[in-house]
Amino acid sequence: MIARYLTRTQGNQGPALADVLTYAYLAFGTLIMFGPIVWLLFSSFKTESALDRFPNRLLPYSQVMVQVEGRDEPLPLYEVIMEDGTVKQLVQFGRPMGNQARMIDPSNPEAFIDVDIDRRRPINEVSFAWRNYTEPLTQFNFLRYFSNSLFVTIVATFITLTINSMAAFALSKYRFPGRDVIFIIIIATLMIPISVILVPAFLVITELNMNNSLWGVIIPGAATPTGVFLLRQYMLTIPDELIDSARIDGATEWRIYWQIILPLARPALAVLAIFSVMWRWNDFLWPLIVLSENEVFTLQIGLNSFRGQHDTQWHYILAMTVLTLLPITVVFAFLQRFITTGIATTGMK
Repeated sequence: MIARYLTRTQGNQGPALADVLTYAYLAFGTLIMFGPIVWLLFSSFKTESALDRFPNRLLPYSQVMVQVEGRDEPLPLYEVIMEDGTVKQLVQFGRPMGNQARMIDPSNPEAFIDVDIDRRRPINEVSFAWRNYTEPLTQFNFLRYFSNSLFVTIVATFITLTINSMAAFALSKYRFPGRDVIFIIIIATLMIPISVILVPAFLVITELNMNNSLWGVIIPGAATPTGVFLLRQYMLTIPDELIDSARIDGATEWRIYWQIILPLARPALAVLAIFSVMWRWNDFLWPLIVLSENEVFTLQIGLNSFRGQHDTQWHYILAMTVLTLLPITVVFAFLQRFITTGIATTGMK
């Protein structure tokens, strides 16, 4: 009876406990995964002062500014508790002096009122700072950096898919001495930290005169052990009889690879394409090492220009970070239907 209550709905008695726990777990997981992204999105519309405010808020609140007659610039509006207990809306003139703040009644701008700073409270409203997105486009070459990142991502992904699929085809469908040893060596490279190979890779790029070149960013990571492993395991599920039949019909090895293997391996290729796009688009360390000229900076390196020695323009960084997430979102939206199929069938024989 208890098991039945935990596993399914009983007439009109409402959902089962297991269903409630499942949906609660999924809702909690969704909050954990997408909560930081939602916070990033709203924070990108906050002003610099709103980001520094503690405690911070989710929505982009900013203080209401009022134009006062006789003043060139708008003044911040406060809610002030007067000595007689009444509450008035006054604007602040200048900075507080000690514990006193000089306030002005907007209806009577000639009279100054000195109030205790603890008796005033700023009046805020939800306001989206769209200039966080527009001003950076004029302060640094966003389109140039964007095109560099787009070139690196597209070309590197194409080269990665080509090289890894060729290697996976050979390791899965050809039998030759040392095949398994080569595959184990490729997988073993996953245990080597990236920091260990940075210096040797930089020396090789320097000898090839690829410093300050986008090709110097693309070539070193063209072949990935993760990609070879994913594609090889998927290609093992393709029947060998299909390839033997193609050979009997006179198909060359290149034709088998191009017209049989690649079309059947599209789900795995889509998964690897998503991984490659994410790796290349978000890569920061290697482009930072290879590139030193402003004209060849990728978008991630270009965003670093908003970080100075004494000040960091977080409102611009957050806004541009949101823009960098858009291409990844678009790629994932088009290829996400292949992810489940590609990963679920990887490793099956």
